[in-house]
Amino acid sequence: MSTHTPNQRPWLAGAWSLTALGLAMYFLFSSLAATDTPKDTLFWAATATLAVLAVLGIQRLAALEGSTWYALLTAAVFGLWILYFWQLLTVALDVPRVLLPAPWLIVVSLQEHLPVLGSDFVQTVVKAVLVGWLLGCGLGFGVALAIDRLPFLQRGLLPIASLTSTIPLVGVAPIAVMWFGFDWPSKAAVVVLMTFFPMLVSTLAGLKAADRLERELMHSYAASYGRTLWSLRLPSALPFIFSALKINATLALIGAIVAEFFGSPTSGLGFRISTEATRMNMPLVWAAVTVSAVTGSVAYALLAAWERRAAFWHPSVRGKK
Repeated sequence: MSTHTPNQRPWLAGAWSLTALGLAMYFLFSSLAATDTPKDTLFWAATATLAVLAVLGIQRLAALEGSTWYALLTAAVFGLWILYFWQLLTVALDVPRVLLPAPWLIVVSLQEHLPVLGSDFVQTVVKAVLVGWLLGCGLGFGVALAIDRLPFLQRGLLPIASLTSTIPLVGVAPIAVMWFGFDWPSKAAVVVLMTFFPMLVSTLAGLKAADRLERELMHSYAASYGRTLWSLRLPSALPFIFSALKINATLALIGAIVAEFFGSPTSGLGFRISTEATRMNMPLVWAAVTVSAVTGSVAYALLAAWERRAAFWHPSVRGKK
């Protein structure tokens, strides 16, 4: 008699989840074809059964080991189940669109307003977020190197730098609009302010992460500061730097969108969210939020992949499969 765990038979977990999803989709389209029909006890019993199948399927997928594709499959199936029950319950319970639109309405709105959202994406992400993120991370990295090279700057620059992290976004955004105008430079300035301090602190911590014996070995070789920095300290700091880059990628997107609430031209994701919310056009609001969320997730994934290539030798990265 042989027993098989999910780790030994990964296809069983995948087949389980895909079969459950297929049954769920059939149930969705067959049960909700007539939206005016009140849902009976059988409907809710079937919904509860599908919820149990969903939990069991995700548990089997999460138990798989040995490949990053298993983790991606688990995340994909988990996301599909969330969308499924979101669609099912909003339609079955007749939830008003103003409170929570169904995912299908968001997809339709996204398709109908794709050119508008594309223009908003360019205005917010390509211009404000990308420029502000590069400038903020670059300034934080440069100031960290200056503080590390000239320790007396630590007492003067670090308190000022920490002060920038305590400035509220809702307070600095209107000021940036008055200084730089209503177009994307004012949003980029807000992003610079938000991303500067995390990069500064992370880079300083990374530069101090090199082992003492390794630093003494470089000193015994009469290595200069630049050689030690390039060959030892910066490589040791790479995981810290990439952590700051990933955190700043999400902070930059949030900062630019919120800054657009306080004044922007007739485009931008933040402008679209605030304007359409006042019109009660919530499917378009959720479509803009979806574009923002997908953009942040893709940026984080790209930086994580870049980190695995650049710092593949580091123990914190080498352990990731």
